[in-house]
Amino acid sequence: MLDSITTRVAATMIAATFLLPMPASALTLNRVQTSSDVTLVVQQKQVAEKFKRKVVRLTTDEKPGTIIIDTNNKFLYFVEGNNRATRYGVGVGRDGFGWSGVVKIGRKSEWPEWRPPEEMRRREAAKGHILPVVQEGGPDNPLGARAMYLYKGGRDTIFRIHGTNQPWTIGLNMSSGCIRMMNKDVEHLYDRAEIGAKVIVVGPGNKQGDVSFDDKGIDILRTIFGG
Repeated sequence: MLDSITTRVAATMIAATFLLPMPASALTLNRVQTSSDVTLVVQQKQVAEKFKRKVVRLTTDEKPGTIIIDTNNKFLYFVEGNNRATRYGVGVGRDGFGWSGVVKIGRKSEWPEWRPPEEMRRREAAKGHILPVVQEGGPDNPLGARAMYLYKGGRDTIFRIHGTNQPWTIGLNMSSGCIRMMNKDVEHLYDRAEIGAKVIVVGPGNKQGDVSFDDKGIDILRTIFGG
């Protein structure tokens, strides 16, 4: 009787997991031997170690407070000065949605609401996905815990640096052009990046112009002890 109940509970948990809105690529199935039963355990892929937040030695002539986003390698650097930067892993635009340029943080928002552009709603509707006109901020919101809105010439570019409720997308080309960060990382950056900060996006088209930066690897002591 107990084995039967355990089997039903396990099956219910597995079914509930598959109802969550996550792509199949984010899942792996492992077989775990439990007495005489074999149970399928669903595991969410973890963010690769290289995309976890670290302090690195970065040679650049950009001023402290500048943000450099290397979309090819999926890194965002917050320039600290003294040849140091905090490096974060990011998710970037998928094929056809990548971009480059020099912009600024025009405004910031905590637990932002999401207003998908009309073009995005039309595109997704054609695939059978109906997006809301407005989704209130919260844990289920695609913009995550924080958003920094990128402006150029005083106008909103519609691109953002924001958190995500899909952390397994960090290190991938999956967005519609926005820069995704893990929620704990976007909160960390949000508290340090100022409105008006320069943001250099290095990517397709080289519209960012000449930008000098050289990542020389982890600053082990500052990563461990801070400062």
